[in-house]
Amino acid sequence: MMNFKEIIAKLPYEKPFLFVDEIIEINENGISGTFTFDASSDFYKGHFKNNPVTPGVILIETMAQIGLVSFGIYLMNESGEKMDEIQIALSSSEIDFFKPVFPNEKVIVKSQKEYFRFNKLKCKVEMFNLKDELVCRGKIAGMIAVKTSR
Repeated sequence: MMNFKEIIAKLPYEKPFLFVDEIIEINENGISGTFTFDASSDFYKGHFKNNPVTPGVILIETMAQIGLVSFGIYLMNESGEKMDEIQIALSSSEIDFFKPVFPNEKVIVKSQKEYFRFNKLKCKVEMFNLKDELVCRGKIAGMIAVKTSR
């Protein structure tokens, strides 16, 4: 079984577009992890003027990186797939937003597998703030491709 740091290292992202700090828990049915939004991130400069709020698309990306890609890496590894490089194509997302996320705020993403077949993963994903308030939730699906060296 891969450890949490190995999963994060396999992600096809790097700073400033890596939105996974920690994986808290993972098993064949789901994953949970955290990310803290750095107040110095460029997207806060203009969203919104004098009142910075994390853009919804960044929240979706955070949910996808933790709840879909990290989880997919784990599932592919558990199935015995040799993985040198992971590629993911987000195929759909349907997210409802309930609370804003502000600079320096830490969020927790929890994802539950709906299905994983033919390298397509679909999950029910929720994001909470540290007050355990629901920030957003929905469904995210994507195709996972693996490149292996020969």
